[in-house]
Amino acid sequence: MSAAEPIISCRNVWKLFGQKPESFVASAKGKSFEEIRRAGYIAAVRDVSIEVGRGELLVVMGLSGSGKSTLVRCMSRLIDITDGEIIVDGQNLMSLSEKELIGLRRRKMGMVFQSFGLLPNRNVLDNVAFPLEMRGQDRHDRRERALEVIKLVGLEGREEYFPRELSGGQQQRVGIARSLAIEPDIWFLDEPFSALDPLIRREMQDEFLRLRGMLGKTIVFITHDFDEALRLADRIAIMKDGAVEQCDTPDKIVLKPATEYVRKFTEDVEKSRVVHARGLAQPINGHAVEGPAVPANATVLQLARQLVNERREYLPVADAGGKLVGAMNRQEALDILLGSA
Repeated sequence: MSAAEPIISCRNVWKLFGQKPESFVASAKGKSFEEIRRAGYIAAVRDVSIEVGRGELLVVMGLSGSGKSTLVRCMSRLIDITDGEIIVDGQNLMSLSEKELIGLRRRKMGMVFQSFGLLPNRNVLDNVAFPLEMRGQDRHDRRERALEVIKLVGLEGREEYFPRELSGGQQQRVGIARSLAIEPDIWFLDEPFSALDPLIRREMQDEFLRLRGMLGKTIVFITHDFDEALRLADRIAIMKDGAVEQCDTPDKIVLKPATEYVRKFTEDVEKSRVVHARGLAQPINGHAVEGPAVPANATVLQLARQLVNERREYLPVADAGGKLVGAMNRQEALDILLGSA
């Protein structure tokens, strides 16, 4: 559960594919994916309850066929759910008329997909301005806004280029700029970097983190790459057979996987690079926590030298503003760094 005010709430959401799924969904509740499949249905999303906090970056991940893309398409009502409820910024998506839904998407939602979907006969400027044109904005205003977001994603000077004249990473930047042009509150990204080579993918992740820091959007990001999820996410929801196996912070997923399936995702992760001081912070509860605090956003690896040389049993942990958030047990951090005795 997100601590921030929820902007998206999914409550017991189901998406079944098959003949008359609405008449079967009551029977599906409590059944496994295989039991539902043997009955002639595919449970693409299976009884999912999840919230996305305002300003949060939630990564939804899983292997191919796990249901992650279907869930996000349900969140934006690109497809209708079979059962359950999805509330977006206080509005029940399933109760909206087509006109109201289009209005909500145009005002509040930006979407970026794996295929860039650029219009080949339009240059960068016109591609980015296209959703504003569909919204009915006048030419001068949409050009001004398009130029603004083109600069934001680092493509200034390439406004007149056509998609065929751009690299894959540049084309993806155009797709990101186009989705940002409408100034969405909620940003859906479905494996936006998976078609890129590793070097460009890393650069795009860096660019994405920079934009995220500047813009403060609520983001739902789909990937099948666990390293990418760990690098980007506030929380990660891991899906299997249409259901969410675990939804938690990267630190907690790595330290305390809820299921055997989640454990397999985390078993090869170098925990010291992922686990932060805030993930190990416990309530102070009378522990002696004298001396300087360690930063909450520092990883165990970044604190390695201090942990080895330190003699205090508990180290105070402070956020960026200097406020104490708890105390970290030094031995627990050393066990992550060096392996338990």
